[in-house]
Amino acid sequence: MDATQLLKGVLDLAVLAVVEKEDGYGYDVVRRLRAAGLGEVGEASVYGTLRRLYSAGALTSYVVPSEEGPHRKYYGMNDQGRATLAAQRKVWADFTTTMEHVLTGEAA
Repeated sequence: MDATQLLKGVLDLAVLAVVEKEDGYGYDVVRRLRAAGLGEVGEASVYGTLRRLYSAGALTSYVVPSEEGPHRKYYGMNDQGRATLAAQRKVWADFTTTMEHVLTGEAA
């Protein structure tokens, strides 16, 4: 099974979970996802996800000047993002429980 296909389905959830813990700019979010074990995550996918979640109202953003290069656009969680994350966590928990039953042959 190709893990990158699974990752596409849960990237919103993963990005929201990382940003919930601490605001971050694009590459910082990529780095934290990779450090958590999602080594296959692509930078372009994360940047696109951050922009989409921001456009959907789930994240806030602000710019921080950097002396080492270009300014960085940070993303942070807001109330809508927390609600979205909570709903997606429930969906994920229900789905993984169901898949565990399917894979082990146990009744639900």
